[in-house]
Amino acid sequence: MAEELRDTFRHKGLRKILAEKIREKGISDERVIEAINKVPRHLFLDSSFEHFAYKDQAFPISAGQTISQPYTVAFQTSLLQVKKNEKVLEIGTGSGYQAAILVEMGAIVYTIERHRELFLQAQALLPKLGYFPHFFYGDGYNGLPAYSPFDKIIITAACREIPPKLIEQLKVGGRLVAPVGDNNVQKMCLIEKTSEENIKKTNYGEFVFVPLLPGTAS
Repeated sequence: MAEELRDTFRHKGLRKILAEKIREKGISDERVIEAINKVPRHLFLDSSFEHFAYKDQAFPISAGQTISQPYTVAFQTSLLQVKKNEKVLEIGTGSGYQAAILVEMGAIVYTIERHRELFLQAQALLPKLGYFPHFFYGDGYNGLPAYSPFDKIIITAACREIPPKLIEQLKVGGRLVAPVGDNNVQKMCLIEKTSEENIKKTNYGEFVFVPLLPGTAS
């Protein structure tokens, strides 16, 4: 691994401590815990902020966005119940950390980002770390109909309601996880598609995400 992408014993030790904290907070899916323990989160932050990487908190990144709190990433991922080789659509690549977690778990990931700066950064970084999702620059509201249906869909930004096009692109039997609410606080929402016409909706605890916006941003 190149010098600027170093992953030291210290980093690995801090990651192990973080993974244990997340387990203590109630995440019981061991595959999620193991992915948190393996993905080098410090490489998704500017090196000058590296000391924040293994704290269980969100942190600002480029384009006015954030890298989500590790517990939040673990919580969303656990609700998805990802299985190996499932097709997962991620709305909002951001730093690329969530996509890396999903790839680490064996998912085939399609990730879409509206901010060109973030899209290019993630597209450059993840392959260097051995993660190869399918990257798309565009409007997450529209999903990726040409690649649907998806086994699982994850939205990593707050939406007032889940875009109907995304539910259409979910397989029957699939799961969609998204933070739904206003710009101040959201409920984590799990959508289970029980038939082409019917869904089951379950709300979980409160979280805070940056808003999901339509269109693309330069």
